[in-house]
Amino acid sequence: MSSSHTRATGLGPIRTTARRDADAPGLVHSYSAVSKVVKESGLLRRTHTFYGLLLGGLTLALGGVVTGFILLGDSWLQLLMAGALGVILTQFAFVAHEASHRQVLESGPANDRLGRFLASFVVGMSYAWWMTKHTRHHANPNRVGHDPDIEFDTISFQESDAARQRGLMALLTRKQGYAFFPLLLLEGLNLHWRSLQTLTAREPVKGRWIELGFIVTRFALYLGVLFTFLPLGMAFAFLGVQLGVFGVYMGASFAPNHKGMEIIPAHVKLDFFSKQVRTSRNISGGVWASALMGGLNYQVEHHLFPSMPRPHLARARDIVREHCRTLGVPYTETNIVRSYGIVIEYLNRVGLAARDPFDCPLVNRYRRS
Repeated sequence: MSSSHTRATGLGPIRTTARRDADAPGLVHSYSAVSKVVKESGLLRRTHTFYGLLLGGLTLALGGVVTGFILLGDSWLQLLMAGALGVILTQFAFVAHEASHRQVLESGPANDRLGRFLASFVVGMSYAWWMTKHTRHHANPNRVGHDPDIEFDTISFQESDAARQRGLMALLTRKQGYAFFPLLLLEGLNLHWRSLQTLTAREPVKGRWIELGFIVTRFALYLGVLFTFLPLGMAFAFLGVQLGVFGVYMGASFAPNHKGMEIIPAHVKLDFFSKQVRTSRNISGGVWASALMGGLNYQVEHHLFPSMPRPHLARARDIVREHCRTLGVPYTETNIVRSYGIVIEYLNRVGLAARDPFDCPLVNRYRRS
């Protein structure tokens, strides 16, 4: 494979796709071809030993944090335990994400039970909320009006959303790329809040009472221990550090996957293979990146084969890259540092492109009237 095909890409212009691939020869049935190779290679088989060892290791790590918490007592070194807890909970969230995609166990119901327990009781998030949101994302990544991950939520991912911001939000939007990672310090709190909003809403929610029971019990135990055994200020500091690390780690793991990639207009339709590959970005680094990001570094392969267990994604990458080279479909991969630079640059460009920098707000106000 030529080195030019696997792109360590710069951002380039903010762009949308044109309907140029859906009817191209070889692309309509391209997914069937690559899927056949993947299946025949055994890459969709479950890897029970891997996930058993992973969950066992994470449970031991969680036990180590609890032990450290007990031994440290009334000490500001507890903030180290808080940071470690944030990392461990994110790793549990990765496994819950994989269970939601049927990557861990054989049957769908068994995966759901595991995912719901890990997400709700261990991490404190609603599995039902995550499933609804993430399923929509996988069906239409980066497609306007269909992908919830590019809808406005403090950060504007589309120029049309940036243009609607006023006042302080408009000022934030202009340089939102620089604010993105600091804002992730609040993402842990946001994930918990969104989960509770979903579970207490009037709309039907599958497993509502199970998840509410898990989450309420989890927070009662967690907060009860913190505020019983630590001084008030230290307990709040512990909670803040844990939530901050959790939010940054979660956001920094998911953000490089699609931000800055092609945006598909709502009316444009692409074949499944092109849609998933063109809107996804891999992160180089092999086994270390996979351990750090819970397999999300193989985002292209994950979107093409969402039920593929984490250990098989690396081998699938070689198959998919060769298939993309044959068909002339761009395959994007870069390192983690460059990916964050792309995300920041993209978000800033979205914010700055919302209006002409030479526009005078006062003149525009009277021009409209």
